[in-house]
Amino acid sequence: MTPVAKMYGGSLYDLASEENKAAEILEQVDMVNGLFRENPDYLRLLSTPAISKKERCGLIDEAFRGQVDGYLLNFLKILCENGTLNELSGCTREMRSRYNADNGIVEAVATAAIPLSDAQQEALRKRLAAITGRKICLECKVDPSVLGGIRLDMEGTRLDGTVESRISALRAEIAGIVL
Repeated sequence: MTPVAKMYGGSLYDLASEENKAAEILEQVDMVNGLFRENPDYLRLLSTPAISKKERCGLIDEAFRGQVDGYLLNFLKILCENGTLNELSGCTREMRSRYNADNGIVEAVATAAIPLSDAQQEALRKRLAAITGRKICLECKVDPSVLGGIRLDMEGTRLDGTVESRISALRAEIAGIVL
């Protein structure tokens, strides 16, 4: 994350928190980010210097007025005016990080060879919550290369209980054997 994204995202989070709108605005920022990912041409258009800043801000106004909170709408216009609209995803990460810290939320990513059932996801979420003492926001991914088991990434820590990692460990162990 760039210093610009950290500064802007932190500022928007501070404002949203003061107004008790942090969760609402964070959800809306995620939505706007998704729209920009789905429509990269629109993001390029909003970053084109050939179009005046006033016109670009007008396009943002047209697209998002009534759809997002006024603070977020003005934030998007500020990013557009400063030529930093491409920093929005970093701003979102900073906002989410600060929101999670303030609300005792831990984000975790569980990767398995096959999709986890709802019951398995809930059991994993409860187990992690019991271990950390915090609320768990769990994202589940499927990666057939893990073969079996689960790889869990949480707060910069990876817990790897996959068959893939066990096979790699065995290979390393066998390679180290001297006959």
